[in-house]
Amino acid sequence: MSIPPLFAAWRDAWRHGYGAHALRGDITAGLTVGIIAIPLAMALAIAVGVPPQHGLYTVLLASPLIALTGGSRFNVSGPTAAFVVILLPITQQYGLGGLLLCTMLAGVILIALGLLQAGRLIAFVPYPVILGFTAGIGIVIATLQIKDALGLAVAGHPEHYLGQLAALGAALPSLQPGDTLVAALTLAILILWPRLVPKIPGHLIALLGGTALALALEAGGISVATLGERFSYTLDGVEHPGIPPLLPEFAWPWLLPGADGQPLVLSFELLHQLLAPAFAIAMLGAIESLLCAVVADGMTGTTHQPNGELIGQGLGNLVAPLFGGITATAAIARTAANVRAGAFSPLAAIIHAGVVLVAVLWLAPWFSHLPMAALAALLLMVAWNMSEAPHVAHTLRIAPRSDVLVLLTCLLLTVLFDMVLAVGVGLLLAAGLFIKRMSELTDTSQVSPATDELSALPPEIAAFSIRGPLFFGAADKALNALRRFNPEVRVVIVDLSNVPLLDMTALAIIESVIKDYRRRGIVLIFSGASPRLRLKLRRAGFGQQPGQLLHVHNFERARSKANRLLACTD
Repeated sequence: MSIPPLFAAWRDAWRHGYGAHALRGDITAGLTVGIIAIPLAMALAIAVGVPPQHGLYTVLLASPLIALTGGSRFNVSGPTAAFVVILLPITQQYGLGGLLLCTMLAGVILIALGLLQAGRLIAFVPYPVILGFTAGIGIVIATLQIKDALGLAVAGHPEHYLGQLAALGAALPSLQPGDTLVAALTLAILILWPRLVPKIPGHLIALLGGTALALALEAGGISVATLGERFSYTLDGVEHPGIPPLLPEFAWPWLLPGADGQPLVLSFELLHQLLAPAFAIAMLGAIESLLCAVVADGMTGTTHQPNGELIGQGLGNLVAPLFGGITATAAIARTAANVRAGAFSPLAAIIHAGVVLVAVLWLAPWFSHLPMAALAALLLMVAWNMSEAPHVAHTLRIAPRSDVLVLLTCLLLTVLFDMVLAVGVGLLLAAGLFIKRMSELTDTSQVSPATDELSALPPEIAAFSIRGPLFFGAADKALNALRRFNPEVRVVIVDLSNVPLLDMTALAIIESVIKDYRRRGIVLIFSGASPRLRLKLRRAGFGQQPGQLLHVHNFERARSKANRLLACTD
């Protein structure tokens, strides 16, 4: 087994020639994406139930490490909206320490997937499954942001979606006009800005507009909830609002507080409990990162190294939690902005992390004034883009009914239960429908002696033609047809020239057919089997058996052999 190369993206960039023009492109792209990443990283950290600085720490540590070691030149990694539905329940149950420990376990799984060359296997996840669970995630994220966007005082933390809707409905009388106005203005800027000034990202403009409106409303006596009111930190024994203007410090995740505020106790039982969500994080991270790399390849005409990308993602998620970083993966929106801004190499992603570093060290005090409603509006826009609602509606109109069933099943299960169940059921449903479709491609027909080619075929000879793969979903129907012929038949010819493969189920049924023929004194002749099929049949014990089972290269030889056998018996 070959080990996927580290630094594959860097090697590819250098092979294409790195010069002053490429450097300018990387700097421009890094600055652009860094500005986008600052508010998103904080908003996504809040969405998963941890203080906003942990989202910034994720960008500081995971993003450059993944860019250095991964397999895509253009991927930009960091916190993403797709993980909210998985990470929020982990935070609620195990606290910050449990979330970071779970992320480290996911990093180990991602590295293992890369070493096992599993990068190409992600292509086997059906598109309706991906579209269904991403649309479902978008709906869940949007629902979670309604509370802050409207300033609602929601009682409790319902686990399930219907309970969340009921709690939001009950809290509507507590709607705050100031928060609602800020969220509306921020959303309006996010929607209109790309149409008016498409070359400049609107995230920062929208956030500044929302903050300015919040300050004006506060001056007029209308309260607006801010980040500084919700989060604080202690420095030298003094509590400060907002996030700390400090670099993250090393800490073992199991020494950080759990859901009860006490340090976690590292144990086999804890690791066992976190293993299932860690596997879900790893699977979603692999899917999103590799899909992101495919999108970047399509935009740039390049080719990524999928197994190297998995290892890079694993290393980033293994190391970042040691410094307070939460789960990271490649972000499609930020990667697309990176490409459009002129990125050439992974240096752009490293520069984008540098922009976040500057923000943490010098702008942190200003972040306490950010309205929670503006950050919620930012995530509402992310959720809308992620749900791809117009594309889902178009797919529902044009896709086959089986694909529509898979898409809707994944969407509903993601919303009502969780993404892990949705993907599992979606894959099983898609696999079952695929098996059904493949089985419909396989059929067995009896060759009619009325044709000119078979006009000399006597009634003692039956000829069948099998078309399609002989696997467990189709073999029974296709091979049992070989038992339907007239009682006077003494030789059966089976044309296998259109059979691309057969599995153990088919071999078992073939064995049953041969035993049946042997009891009835019928000779079986296989015609036109490919060398691969003949090898499989011979290994299964179905090689040449004079007087019982024969193999010939084509139908003409099979007919001649059958006629000679009849002449000998006469």
